[in-house]
Amino acid sequence: MNSVAFHTLGCRVNQYDTQAMLELFRARGYVVVPFSDDADVYVINTCTVTGTGDKKSLQLARRVLREHPASELVLCGCLAQRMGEELLSLGPRLVLGTQRRNEVVDLLEKAVNEDIRLCAVTSLASVPFEPLVISGQQDHTRCDLKIQEGCNNHCTYCIIPSVRGPIRSRPPEEIRAEAARLAAAGYREIVITGIHLTSYGRDLQGRPSLLEALGEVQKAEGILRIRLGSLEPVIATRAFAEGLLALPAICPQFHLALQSGSETVLRRMKRRYTAQMYLESVQALRSVFPECAITTDILTGFPGETEAEFEQTRQMIREVGFARIHVFPFSAREGTEAAHMPGQLSTKEKEARARILIADGQQTARAYERGMLGKVRSVLIEEIEDGVARGYTPEYIPVFLPANGLTSGQLVNVHLRTLEDTGMTGEILTD
Repeated sequence: MNSVAFHTLGCRVNQYDTQAMLELFRARGYVVVPFSDDADVYVINTCTVTGTGDKKSLQLARRVLREHPASELVLCGCLAQRMGEELLSLGPRLVLGTQRRNEVVDLLEKAVNEDIRLCAVTSLASVPFEPLVISGQQDHTRCDLKIQEGCNNHCTYCIIPSVRGPIRSRPPEEIRAEAARLAAAGYREIVITGIHLTSYGRDLQGRPSLLEALGEVQKAEGILRIRLGSLEPVIATRAFAEGLLALPAICPQFHLALQSGSETVLRRMKRRYTAQMYLESVQALRSVFPECAITTDILTGFPGETEAEFEQTRQMIREVGFARIHVFPFSAREGTEAAHMPGQLSTKEKEARARILIADGQQTARAYERGMLGKVRSVLIEEIEDGVARGYTPEYIPVFLPANGLTSGQLVNVHLRTLEDTGMTGEILTD
């Protein structure tokens, strides 16, 4: 019986896609083994959102080909979509982009049987939502549910629309069915994923809203939490927040993409909101969820970013008081407008600014967690190791507790008592 190993680079959408392919291989009799083991087939789901993603994807592919010359290599995902035929020169058996993942086993076996190297990358111009499905993930309590693919925004720095295609949405009835299947498998928290969740439903008949899609997940018996992936500020209105409040399982942790706190940088990025609009979205969410966690992504060192524009981003971080930020130095992607804009900053300057923003984010994250001291929050236990149970609050604060009979998937109420370097500790309330 053949064995197969998987490695995923990049986002949660990639993780979902990998799981779907893994289950297709398993259904055909393949044994799934760790990527560090010897395997007959290695599948690398690549990333190209940054230069680092490209580098890691290519390094890993070359390593597999060098260390396992008798094995078959499949390259799929965003870098594979972008480079296509060019990647065949490395020596993989199959190159697959961000479509036809549901054919991966057939395509691989065809290439092997015919002794050819196959590039199955296809145009994304008019493809439908690919009906990938999963029944679980390695995490035993939390699972991704992909409801949307693609993006139409074409921000000047972003390669994603060209490697993921235009927006395509998963029909509500399919969302409901997968949520029910995951709940039946024992998952208690569902993370709603997509390339551009804010656009959900615009391509479907009747234009169902994101709130309607979330309502379908809420119907699954056994789902205790629904956690949203990244949103654009334009969707975060007071009405949207009130709609979320009507869904009891919604976690009050909202990832609102910022990228920059400078109005002028946002315009150069061709983002579809202003800094003021962003603040209004934060206020709308907090008016309904007063203690919610606001998290974000920030891209620093964008072409032409002045010291004053950089300081505007720092001010925005302090003003919002983010519970967590992910900081990325600007990476020029060939095929985007920003790659050829004047005023490209040096790698040294971009990395220096990134370090400053990371430190700013750590300060606001710590302040947010301090504000939770003394409060009672439900904690969903995810992992137990060496007598310590780890779980998360709805706001995604990590909490560590003595195991003492706790089990993975258990929901307990905790009085948050102390703040540690890696999270919080507390006392379980028994009544």
